[in-house]
Order: sequence, then structure tokens, then C-alpha cells
Amino acid sequence: MTSPAAGVATAAVPVPYRVLERRIETPETATITLAPVRSPLAPFVPGQFAMVYAFGVGDIPLSVCGMDGRLLQHTVRVVGAVSGALHGVRVGDTLGIRGPFGTGWQLPAPTGGDLLVVAGGIGLAPLRPLVVDAIAAPGRYGRVNLLIGARTPGDVLYVDQARTWQAGARVLTTVDFPDPRWRDDVGLVTTLVDRAAFDPRTVTAFICGPEPMIRATAHDLVHRGVDPDRIQVSLERTMHCGSGHCGHCQLGPLLLCSDGPVITWTRAQPLLMIREL
Repeated sequence: MTSPAAGVATAAVPVPYRVLERRIETPETATITLAPVRSPLAPFVPGQFAMVYAFGVGDIPLSVCGMDGRLLQHTVRVVGAVSGALHGVRVGDTLGIRGPFGTGWQLPAPTGGDLLVVAGGIGLAPLRPLVVDAIAAPGRYGRVNLLIGARTPGDVLYVDQARTWQAGARVLTTVDFPDPRWRDDVGLVTTLVDRAAFDPRTVTAFICGPEPMIRATAHDLVHRGVDPDRIQVSLERTMHCGSGHCGHCQLGPLLLCSDGPVITWTRAQPLLMIREL
């Protein structure tokens, strides 16, 4: 369906998008660039996600890792049948897209504050647009820090682009299991916080990755004096509908496909401390 006033498609049914490019990031992940076949979806903001449909297989939620006009980018990692089908698309293939869904990252309104971005594994994908936007606005923020954690050197995403980010941000990368050629840090991404340059009184932190990493990083930042309201986290539960109707993504009183996935640590912390949730 299309809104005559806005000239953009609604999210009620999958909208056809064509694959313009497929870039291999790691053996298990690929970034696909999509263009609308007809009317585009409404604009996404960093942190939101789409339901991406492989025709004849099914759909899964994927964060938007890049936006350029009418184009969308998604980084997909193979974990099941649908993600495997999306990972294996070819240029010219058509996919169905619904969205935008969920909440996005909220960059601080006051200028001059430091930014701290902490990503674990595939969690770098939804943070990528935020990093790009921050680096593209030199002087708007204070010091920009990007801390990246991955399982192995071969699992690090956006390696070439991360080198260009170093011109506008302090980029530190660590892995759990190095190979003989690895020359950077080894260990959990939380160990990099000590080397980040930020003022706890004014910094805004953005965290995405495995839930234990999110909890550990947020607790560390609060211990250092960062206001929990200035810590934003992206949480994931199994999402099916994307519209808050099926309840699969429920976390206590929240439906993360609509109330999240991005929420403040003030809201997230008491919920993540309940084991049954």
C-alpha cells in the first residue's frame, strides 16, 4: 500500500526491494544494499529495524546498518534458514521489506558532549549509522570513542571502514581468540573502557551486543559516574510480527519491537536483573 500524501509505502505488507550489492564481511556475514522497486518505505533512523522477507522462506528482523536516500543496508549473519537465504542473495534478487520498526538511538541534544559507542559482534551493525553520523559532524560532539569486540579477528565487521573512522574517532578493537597475526587487544570489550577518553558527567553511551556484555558495560559505566539515563542499550528478544501483537519479544512490561529495541539503562537494568525474564 502507498500513502498518496507522503509518497512512501506503509509497513503493513512486504514492500519489494531489489539487491544492488552484496558485500562479504566475514565467512558468516554479508552486507546487502537494497533499493525500492517502486515506492520506498518511510525513512529509518539509526537503531531501528526492518522485517526482511526472503520469498518462499520467511522473514526475520534486521537492523538497518546504512541509509543513503532511498537505499537501505542490512548486515546479516547466518544462524538459520531465513538468514541463510538472505546471506546468499544475488545482485538483482528481490526481497520483501516491512518497516521501520522500533525506537532509534537518541543522540544528545546539547552539543559538545563525549560519545562512547560499545559494540559486541554483530551488535556493531545497528551502531554503524550512528558512528557514521557522528564522524560526519566534526565539532558537534566532544570525543568520539568506538570500542569493538569480536570472537576472532575474522569476525570483526567493517574492517576497511573502521580504518577511515579513525580520522574522527578513537577506535579500539579486541578479540577473544587471536590468531598469530593479530596485533591489537585480546579480551572482553569491557576491558577497553579504561582506555576510552570521555567525561562521565557529559558522555552519552550506546551499547549493543550480547546481553552479558551489555550488562557488564553498563554496570561499569554507572560505577564510573555515568548517569543511567545517558546510557542507551539495544535489546533483542525473538521478534515475529514487528508490530507488538504477537508478544514473542516481551521483556516484562515492554514489547521490544515497539517499546524498544533501544531503551535507556534506567529502564533496562531492573528488567535484566530478573532471571525469569
